Amino acid sequence: MIITLILTGNYLEHLARGRAGSALQRLNEVLPPSAEVVRGSLVVPVPLGEVRVGDRVRLRPGGRFPADGIVVAGSTTADESLLTGESLPVPKGPGARVLAGSINGSGVVEVNATGVGTDTFLARVGRLLTEAEMSRVPLQRTADRIAATFVPAVLLVAIAASLGWYLFGGASFTIALLIFVTVSITACPCAFGIATPAAILVGTGRAAEEGILFRGEDAIERASRADLVLTDKTGTLTISTPSVGTVRAVPGRSEVEVLALATGLESGSEHVLARAVLDEATRRRVNPIVVTDVHADSGRGVRGRWDHVPVAVLRGSDARAEGIELGPLNDGILEAEAAGEAWSVVVENGAPVGLLTFRNSPAPGVGPAVEQLRADGIEVVMVTGDRIAAAAHVARSLGISRFHAETTPEQKVALVGDFRRQGHRVAFVGDGINDAAALAAADVGLAIGTGTEVAKEAGQVLLVRSNFAGVPAALRLARGIVRRVRWNLTWAIGYNLVLLPIAAGALVPLWGFSVYAVLPIFGALAMGLSSTTVVLNSLSLRWIRVRDTPAVSPIHATLPH
Repeated sequence: MIITLILTGNYLEHLARGRAGSALQRLNEVLPPSAEVVRGSLVVPVPLGEVRVGDRVRLRPGGRFPADGIVVAGSTTADESLLTGESLPVPKGPGARVLAGSINGSGVVEVNATGVGTDTFLARVGRLLTEAEMSRVPLQRTADRIAATFVPAVLLVAIAASLGWYLFGGASFTIALLIFVTVSITACPCAFGIATPAAILVGTGRAAEEGILFRGEDAIERASRADLVLTDKTGTLTISTPSVGTVRAVPGRSEVEVLALATGLESGSEHVLARAVLDEATRRRVNPIVVTDVHADSGRGVRGRWDHVPVAVLRGSDARAEGIELGPLNDGILEAEAAGEAWSVVVENGAPVGLLTFRNSPAPGVGPAVEQLRADGIEVVMVTGDRIAAAAHVARSLGISRFHAETTPEQKVALVGDFRRQGHRVAFVGDGINDAAALAAADVGLAIGTGTEVAKEAGQVLLVRSNFAGVPAALRLARGIVRRVRWNLTWAIGYNLVLLPIAAGALVPLWGFSVYAVLPIFGALAMGLSSTTVVLNSLSLRWIRVRDTPAVSPIHATLPH
């Protein structure tokens, strides 16, 4: 049993060392296998590895950018949320920088490649991930160290005790043999052998029921020590897709008119903000106005005609650039900007009709989870690539006192290092490619289940329910498992320290050698009791309280492999 457990532990260590390679492989899978390169008057598809700096790459709607570059023709939006943490699509026109791995919006653009292969932003994230993985110091397994020396030590004690009483204590050969057998029986290598795996087996089973998957004992130990949680915002604390926050109308118009007109314009669009408008109209049961000649002005808004009158939904900055008088909506605009919300203006015949604001709402259960972490003595610090105003609003709404906004992946890793140097044991929670290196650099990384495969490979704990509410539950379970492992080992050590001297003959001066008529039987019973106690203590993890509030939703489906 002991040899099997030691080999199993070594195998788990081998798997852990291989995680960096798996995560890097997932990083490469983000990029498209090929790209369309402009060669004179032709557009030629070439393998990704043949794209060179200076090549002019054409990208169609919905595709992933194959290289870092500068837009030289066309305009679009780019979804960079998995790379930078920016929650909304970013407008891209001539002169704008694009990143390999980000998703093109609805426009066709041509990009001059400035970074390919190992020189891309994505590749830098990969190097950070590798460095963070290689810098880990494996934790020593106390149980393995004890088990490795326990059996030979007990055999030496048994031989020494039997020979000592036989040669110097007047014991017969039969009694000496009984002393050897009693010491061997009373010693309990089983208690050492199952002290760790029993607690881990029960604890990880309970964790799976809560939607939490640990990757080996090392992750459990690391999670048990965390006293500071650094967390991403978009897709972690908040819902990744934006929703409509408020609908405002100018005097003389109604919110229903504003939403109906916006829905008519956006009904054919796949833009993330268009989907938010349609969802809001469905929720309010507002029917769209029929709009004709609808066309998207990529990165700026959508335009059309209603009853031969030009209408549009414009981004706030573009409405200002076109000189539209926004005075009637000024109060709503100021409130939206103070809350870090994006906003758009619904325009009819060059005049504003109303205002739509967009927000990333906190995910279900996040507020109580932050409170639970605080009650457990663990501070939560938000680290996001999003705008300062948006980050401040989310932090205030969730009661998070410290946050860092507009951070790059490199800065996230640097923050992890800063907090660790201050003496903190850092847990990092994230879901995107931009979080992968920080997940690997932290003492323990907790990856959101709906995040990218790269983040899930880099994290040591996977939250299957895809919700930050699992973070305090994971840390509580980890602490419970480690406490029971320590108690199990303490019991096993204490049991052997007390009973082995008795088995070796400590009672002979009081009761003589006749005690060995029954001592082997009691030794065997005590050995069984020791193992049973360890198992029962481990089973108590089934009833540990991991949440102060009910879980968001129970897991009934089979957990992913």
